[in-house]
Amino acid sequence: MKLIKEILYCLSLPLIIVMTMAFKGFSDEKKMEHIKENNMDNGFAVIELFTSEGCWSCPPADELMARLEKDNKNKQLFIMAFHVDYWDHQGWKDRFSKRSFTERQKQYTTWLNLNTLYTPQLVINGKAEMVGSETGKVLSGIQSVMIESHAQNLSLQAEKSDGRNIQVSYTTSSAAKDTAIGMALVQKHASSQVSAGENAGKALSHIQIVRDFQSRTLQEKDTFSFKLPDTRNNWQIIAFQQHQKTGEIIDAAAIDL
Repeated sequence: MKLIKEILYCLSLPLIIVMTMAFKGFSDEKKMEHIKENNMDNGFAVIELFTSEGCWSCPPADELMARLEKDNKNKQLFIMAFHVDYWDHQGWKDRFSKRSFTERQKQYTTWLNLNTLYTPQLVINGKAEMVGSETGKVLSGIQSVMIESHAQNLSLQAEKSDGRNIQVSYTTSSAAKDTAIGMALVQKHASSQVSAGENAGKALSHIQIVRDFQSRTLQEKDTFSFKLPDTRNNWQIIAFQQHQKTGEIIDAAAIDL
């Protein structure tokens, strides 16, 4: 009898695992659908993904961001992918990477009391971090900030001075002490055929790629200048207010160009 029970257990174990994974997948899909709905809550989510084309574990995180962005109706969901440069020595140079993006990630090690840099790292509203490919944790993290109370005080206006030069002005009624305004020029879509490094032979798709990032002390109003790398792609500006002692992001806004 004991042997029969052991056999039945061994036979049923794969089924239990499959059913558990299926339930988790269904639960994650429901969370994602809710996040992407036209936001009826009071909160917002600024998502910063630190990623690299030279990192083998990064594509799943990029794919998760693409799933969040696809058919998204939530105007309070702001996604930015910062491509860091410390993987560029592995044989493939990520054309979207910048040293300044690595420096921004390093700043989070101070703000969040971390010991090291890693990819894919995802930071939500400057106050929580996790592995960017862990779907359940990422979606739960987004949901948790979406239900927090938030008064939107930041607004943007963009003007083209010529075909590629953009002036972006902001106004805010909340210029708190020790607060900076960060503004990112975001390319909405791109792809690369990687021929070397850990992702050699892969065609990688990207969304919400940060191409330029500027930050300065927050005023009631100010203007930033950006130059578009080209006029063929779709572009967006994402701006946010961030406390410089804690790293917490307290307001955000976006405008399509």
